[in-house]
Amino acid sequence: MRGQKNEQTSMLVAYNIEEQIPQDHPIRKIRAQVDERLKEMSTKFEEAYASHGRPGIPPETLLKALLLQVLYSIRSERQLVDQINWNMLYRWFVGLLPDDQVWNATTFTKNRDRFAEWGLVQAFFNGVVKEAFRRGLVSSDHFSADNTLVEAYASLKSFKPKDGSGKPPEGGSPGNPTVDFHGEKRSNRTHQSTTDPESMLMRKSNGKEAKLSHGASVLMENRTGLCVAVDVHAPSPKESVKIVPKLVSRARKLLDLKGRITVGADKEHNGGPALKALENAKVMPHVPTQAPKNLWKPGGYARLRAYRRAKTKGYAISQRVRKRIEEIFGWCKTVGQLRKTSLRLRWRVRLQALLAGAAWNLVRMSKCTA
Repeated sequence: MRGQKNEQTSMLVAYNIEEQIPQDHPIRKIRAQVDERLKEMSTKFEEAYASHGRPGIPPETLLKALLLQVLYSIRSERQLVDQINWNMLYRWFVGLLPDDQVWNATTFTKNRDRFAEWGLVQAFFNGVVKEAFRRGLVSSDHFSADNTLVEAYASLKSFKPKDGSGKPPEGGSPGNPTVDFHGEKRSNRTHQSTTDPESMLMRKSNGKEAKLSHGASVLMENRTGLCVAVDVHAPSPKESVKIVPKLVSRARKLLDLKGRITVGADKEHNGGPALKALENAKVMPHVPTQAPKNLWKPGGYARLRAYRRAKTKGYAISQRVRKRIEEIFGWCKTVGQLRKTSLRLRWRVRLQALLAGAAWNLVRMSKCTA
């Protein structure tokens, strides 16, 4: 028998979101960890926000929403607000009742400056790493470092001469003119993007196309593959080499590491000055290198020690485990949307990288403690 269709009318329904979320849903473990970290940051929130005036959106709610954007690969903040409006799972995660009004998308833009000024995203990332260390999920001896390119939110058409001597547009629409730069010599020394001035024209390897990019470096611990430090910098090889000792010092201070540690890296770090900088940071670098011919050059003895260390069993293990850092880059680029950022300027991309690193750690910790 054919059923009769009932016309839907407006009614008042008692609805408990908590009962609708499955008890074995993985987002439950993540939310419990996020709530604990945000509770620990209550003092920092009070310092960053005024104690009087018109009440605003709680920063805990905004950080939860940005983390939700990373976890579910939501492409824009406007779409994030739209999905929180009708998705009960998202409302439950950020702490909104079914009848609460969702804020405007421009709220993120206004509060991002405050997050960067007071280091709130960095503090949240540090809290996640400290909790992993307390649970015994972070090694205190062995780490790995690597860097990658993050494509900037800028077009190659915006890469113009710094002195303003570029060719005028030859046609097309006013918003998207036709630009012919074939045969023109373009370099980071003479050209700059008008959309994102801090981005640089870089290629990933020989034979690949050059793109406007930022550089991102990660320090990974070798036991469970958690990200203990992350930073965004200029994409040049020199900056990628200089940033690793800074990441090591940051992780050493965060986790209170006293003794020497090992850091596995690729051959980009096999220069004498780079190895010497790592040794000054109390690091035994596991870097592939060749025997130095001239010990009197800068860092010659550091290269000799690295060459001798390459014959040990620990070096072989470190180089094998080091490849797991590509899992962090792969997850952050596909799920965390760092393949091509939707933000301009390096400090905004750094906030996005910190959120992606924190999200990776939360997902990884929930699996390790299952």
